[in-house]
Amino acid sequence: MQRFEMEENMEERTYKTMGGSGALNIAVGVVSLVVGVASGVLLIISGAKLLAGRSKILF
Repeated sequence: MQRFEMEENMEERTYKTMGGSGALNIAVGVVSLVVGVASGVLLIISGAKLLAGRSKILF
């Protein structure tokens, strides 16, 4: 009976660890997606400003 309880406890810990790891992966994925989109938008805006100001440069 002791061995069965120990195996059941290991399975429960594995299940909980996998659940926590999965939740963390989803959270990191969402944060990466948001940061990626935000940086992409900022790069597009700054590039457009550079192209628009190109005609104001005198050499």
